[in-house]
Amino acid sequence: MGLFERSSPSASSTTIATTLKWLGFVTAVWVQCISGNNYTFSDYSDALKSLMNLTQVQLNNLSVAKDVGKAFGLLAGLASDKLPTWLILLIGSVEGLVGYGAQWLVVSEKITLSYWKMCIFMCMGGNSTTWMNTAVLVTCIRNFRTNRGPVSGILKGYVGLSTAIFTDLCTALFSDDAASFLFMLAVIPLGVCVIAAFFLHESPPAATSTEEQEESRYFWVFNALAVVVAVYLLAYDFIPSPSTVFSLAFAAIMLVLLASPLAIPVYYFFKNRSGPGGDVERQVREPLLLVEEEEKATESRGKEDDLATEEEVAGVKKKPVIGEEHTIMEALRTVDFWILFVSFLCGVGTGLTVMNNMGQIGLALGYSDVSIFVSLTSIWGFFGRIISGIVSEYFIKKAGTPRPLWNAAAQVVMAVGYILMALAVPGSLYIGSIVVGICYGIRLAITVPTASELFGLKYYGLIYNILILNLPIGSFLFSGLLAGLLYDMEATTTAGGGDTCVGAHCYRLVFVVMAVACIVGFALDILLSIRSKDVYDKIFASKKSNKSYLPSNDRTSMKMTGTEECKDQKDRNLED
Repeated sequence: MGLFERSSPSASSTTIATTLKWLGFVTAVWVQCISGNNYTFSDYSDALKSLMNLTQVQLNNLSVAKDVGKAFGLLAGLASDKLPTWLILLIGSVEGLVGYGAQWLVVSEKITLSYWKMCIFMCMGGNSTTWMNTAVLVTCIRNFRTNRGPVSGILKGYVGLSTAIFTDLCTALFSDDAASFLFMLAVIPLGVCVIAAFFLHESPPAATSTEEQEESRYFWVFNALAVVVAVYLLAYDFIPSPSTVFSLAFAAIMLVLLASPLAIPVYYFFKNRSGPGGDVERQVREPLLLVEEEEKATESRGKEDDLATEEEVAGVKKKPVIGEEHTIMEALRTVDFWILFVSFLCGVGTGLTVMNNMGQIGLALGYSDVSIFVSLTSIWGFFGRIISGIVSEYFIKKAGTPRPLWNAAAQVVMAVGYILMALAVPGSLYIGSIVVGICYGIRLAITVPTASELFGLKYYGLIYNILILNLPIGSFLFSGLLAGLLYDMEATTTAGGGDTCVGAHCYRLVFVVMAVACIVGFALDILLSIRSKDVYDKIFASKKSNKSYLPSNDRTSMKMTGTEECKDQKDRNLED
């Protein structure tokens, strides 16, 4: 009886802490549902173009300004190691309120802004999402570091869905009104981030293989709920002219579906709360069974740490190899980082060009309403992100398959999609929207955990934001220069100073060049897969033996949450 009385409070506090960690992940999902507003430019770009009498180059440069905001994400990366999560979330949401709020005032014709001022507010809106994404990704990957693939897939998947969520809700509630759409982009993220600021913070990761397996089961539930949301959004897109009542019902059910992940922390709490059941005994006994194994692992790691210390004392600082913790400068000096960087540019740069120009691509091919293509890209981008996260994690555990191989496969498929759109075969824009969405989603979801596995988690926030520099760079190269200039070469001037182009020739050469870029990205991903094979062999071996592969610094930070807690529990039970 003494054993039960002494261990019960500890089990109860552990249950509450883990419940709060899952609640934080739920709020992280909500933040990702509203942080993909950067991808919604096509939904209101035509309104900006006609209202401000812009050429295609000028319009594309506005989209570049939006993406340049991500370049300042380096500030968010630096802040992620200095500021608490809640403050990073609030900074991003307030900046978004100002950036998108100004755009709303312009589109609703309440104020007028010069072109360069509009570029500044576009940049602010784009930068706002880097703060939100950094806060969410860094915190959640550190909290669930043994399930990085599913975490990345789920969070990046909901970012992909966010465009469809905003687009479909605006269609249902405001009949595609651009001003109302921008008002949603300005206000809703602020409210969601305020809620997340209370619950999302760093927590101890899983310390045992049983906890890791339990996390994996819950992530499957998150995946299932996300798929339901995606299918629901996809079904709504194909309903012709829904009535007002039907649209309101759709919006209400959508909000219920987005709230449904709350069931997971609630279930966990009632399942594991302390009481006269077997759960408390399991929570006490399981660590005791792992003490001997953890002590051996700690002793081995201690020898490694002692060896490293001796080398440093001797003045020989060992240069980290791929798979170990890197500082920012150490990562930037590696060939592997730049292979990952350039291959990422080839994928996301070209994909972002299609998203930014979807309005004009659709009009050129004879479609008066392009909202369905924007939504298709978003929804299928979700499937690309969430499936690649699950599949890549499965094949690492099954055969040690390097994650970059999935990026290589996505690049080939993306190149085929661009060729189809260049040929302008019937239905090519539908196929292209789906293909670009899937492959763009795979690139984002795979690169996020890949960077953490190759270069460590200690400086992950900044490393992630350096990689995200590919978004403004790619937007400038492929959208601002390539697509904008080639479109204007084919376009005819309209009254008021704008221009327009109709026909498959408007973007044909753009698609061909982007297909070639994807082939280059494919070759680089294959090269990175070969160079990182040893890293994934180690991860595979560690997962096969039911141990968590972590970089050396990562292991050090986990000692108290793992082995020492087990020792402490053992001591208390011996006293009883």
